[in-house]
Amino acid sequence: MSKHPFKQCFFVVLFLTVIVDFQIKADGKSSENLQSTIQLNWGSTDVRYDSLAVPAIQKTSFLSEKTWKGERINIQAVLRTETDLHEVTVSVSDLKNGQAVIPESAVKTHFVRYVMTDELNKDGKGACGHRPDKSEWDSSMVADVLDIAKKIDVAAHTTQPIWVNVWTPADAKAGKYKGTLTVSGKDFAPRTLNIELEVLNRTLPAPQNWKFHLDLWQNPYSVARYHQVPLWSQAHFDAMRPVMKMLADAGQKVITTTIMHKPWNGQTEDFFDSMVGKTKKIDGRWTYDYTVFDQWVEFMQSLGIDKQINCYTLIPWALSFDYFDQSTNRVLYVQAKPGDATYNEYWGNFLSDFSRHLRQKGWFDKTTIAMDERGLGAMQEAIKVIKKADSEFKISLAGNYHAEIEKDLYDLCLAFGNQFPADVKAERERTGKVSTVYTCCAEARPNTFTFSPPAEATWIGWHALAGNYDGYLRWAYNSWTLDPLHDSRFRSWAAGDCYLVYPGGRSSIRFERLIEGIQDYEKCRILKEEFLKKGMKTELDKLNRLVSRFTIEELTRQGAGKMVDNARNELNRY
Repeated sequence: MSKHPFKQCFFVVLFLTVIVDFQIKADGKSSENLQSTIQLNWGSTDVRYDSLAVPAIQKTSFLSEKTWKGERINIQAVLRTETDLHEVTVSVSDLKNGQAVIPESAVKTHFVRYVMTDELNKDGKGACGHRPDKSEWDSSMVADVLDIAKKIDVAAHTTQPIWVNVWTPADAKAGKYKGTLTVSGKDFAPRTLNIELEVLNRTLPAPQNWKFHLDLWQNPYSVARYHQVPLWSQAHFDAMRPVMKMLADAGQKVITTTIMHKPWNGQTEDFFDSMVGKTKKIDGRWTYDYTVFDQWVEFMQSLGIDKQINCYTLIPWALSFDYFDQSTNRVLYVQAKPGDATYNEYWGNFLSDFSRHLRQKGWFDKTTIAMDERGLGAMQEAIKVIKKADSEFKISLAGNYHAEIEKDLYDLCLAFGNQFPADVKAERERTGKVSTVYTCCAEARPNTFTFSPPAEATWIGWHALAGNYDGYLRWAYNSWTLDPLHDSRFRSWAAGDCYLVYPGGRSSIRFERLIEGIQDYEKCRILKEEFLKKGMKTELDKLNRLVSRFTIEELTRQGAGKMVDNARNELNRY
């Protein structure tokens, strides 16, 4: 036992007092430090911000953007925290210009989520081919998903991007509107950023009235699998509605339908089945059930996608055609190639009845019999069968240009890098035909992979105008991988090649940037028409020179972000 118990107690009390005093002061400093370790700034929509890296951005709380009436613009804020944040929310005030108001309901905010991505092929020239072993590909987490969650937690030492979409009302008064974006949470003081939106005295039409021919292929089967609902049930249509409504709001023109089993040989996680039932009766007659086809088309038309119906396909990757054989009570397959008698019989019977059904529904004039990347000989044989069944059938092809069949194709979409001869394009335009361009896994850039620079999606719209195309096609709007919200990689092709949007009505950075490019296309088109009508040759020549810069050579030299930013700044001066 100590010989000096009083002295010992004194030092214990003194020690505890110092500790408590230190803790009180530390807590006070901690409260101050907490505020200083949370940074909110405006960023760039050209950047996919790394969640673990400190963002390399200027510290700015003010952002000024320009917009046409009716236009959707995207901006991105970046939240960086060195401490855990709980129940984080984002709100945007009304944007005000005197008595004029852009209501907060016109503004959508999204926390950006991260998804696994990979890379281009090792040669860097494209992204086609199988990649079953994911360990062989450099993978990382990348910002892309625009989440629908309204409240989240943000871990310490991380960056959380916030995507903001403003859809300016078409009847907004021209002028400068000011408002604020506020980030709040359970355990920190709110952070605020200032927005100034200058509404120009020009109007962009509603998406359904855009001339840009957008054709992103839909996969209803993917939605049923992901949500685990019966195919073509009410629950299935309910799950598809927010996904397909986003597509309608992007100005989509085409409904993707399938008239045979596995038209692409099951290349996606969820293969496409036939939307038309084909039965060969005991007496040899053919009957057809259009129930699913009609339900799907009517559903899509109810959302505003109603200009064209593309029916795939008479020339699949595997030349095997399904039907139900009543005499054997089994599903059987016709094995035949274009030009064979059995091929002609199978498709000739169907197309004759299909023509009758489409005319009865009032859909014949908007329907095409569609093929994808098929050779000239096979196309010529298929065209014979189609025209024999009904000479007024429209035909579409996405693939190479063949002068021999060009006149037979109402809708012709060329692979990126190919162009229509000027006289051919002029004649196609005069006769009301559709002439577009597509990208797929073959293009290293521009593209819409989950690792692609976001501005490349916008660049595509400008290139479509520069190349004198009517629009753009991509083969997969929502052919989701097994776990699309977490892993965009697939056993074939580069990550993100299979889909542009996510389940539950979640958009993506690349899809929103693609819409920007489509809007820019429309704005240029409107200005060109005005300049031509008013004889404004100087302005027309200047605009044409601006658009003509969007070549692959300039993309390689400058990069998409710089090209798009410069062009949009010039465009907004008109």
